[in-house]
Amino acid sequence: MTAYASAEKTSELLTVSTEIRSVNSRHLDAVVRIGHGYVLLEEKIKAILAERLARGRVEVMVKIKDKREEANAFEIDTVRASAYHAALVRLKTEFDLAGDISVDLMANAGGFVKPVEAGKDPDACWPMVRECLYQALDGLNVMRQKEGNYLAEDFTRRLEFIDGRIRQIEERSRGLLEIYQKRLKDRIASLTGGVVDIDSGRIEQEAAMLADRSDISEELVRARSHVRQFYEIMKAEEPGGRKLNFLLQEFNREFNTMGSKTGNTDISYMIVEVKAELEKLREQVQNVE
Repeated sequence: MTAYASAEKTSELLTVSTEIRSVNSRHLDAVVRIGHGYVLLEEKIKAILAERLARGRVEVMVKIKDKREEANAFEIDTVRASAYHAALVRLKTEFDLAGDISVDLMANAGGFVKPVEAGKDPDACWPMVRECLYQALDGLNVMRQKEGNYLAEDFTRRLEFIDGRIRQIEERSRGLLEIYQKRLKDRIASLTGGVVDIDSGRIEQEAAMLADRSDISEELVRARSHVRQFYEIMKAEEPGGRKLNFLLQEFNREFNTMGSKTGNTDISYMIVEVKAELEKLREQVQNVE
């Protein structure tokens, strides 16, 4: 799910800030960006992400500011500075130039004063990084939960529509035997002009075979079961995105079978409506963890 959160922790020696962004993805794909010298913490951060998140592309940016005095130290490249100063003295002498060789003049040349890369201690700052990360994840999950609630409302409306269509399809599929008997009789009468008398028992037998091949009661039972399972997965505490995705495949299979079996135009139209709703559910399920 799409979400964003940030957190910051400060102590006498360190300031740690964390930003987390998540977007939709079928699997958990974590990308961690952290300052030079702290890359050893990447795997620990990814382990925490795997504990708290199941799906999504997650980008984490961690900034660590070391406020120790030695972390802000500088060093002077005296060899290079001396060579540059000597060059300026020679230039001044040879061309009889006025003016002093000042600190500003030396500093403007650049490259003589450099920050000292202080030794990093990832293990020492890890407790603070971990605390900051957990705080940001709490905020991220709050935002993801809000989006999840909106999705749940949308799922419920679509499931209620599908459940209603299942009941209507079941009602329309009743009395298939009588329908096929009448169709056979009308078809035979049309072909023979009513001059041929066909055994009614044979018509009933053929109609029964057609009705049996067109029976969708099993598919309807499974479809109703899928609706109940969908609700149960939605209410469960553990992530259910993958389960819902699989369940929708089974849903489609049942309604495809119903569509191939039934010869009733009204039922066929309702099946098309249901499949349109299933496709919308499938698109939304991709956002579910």
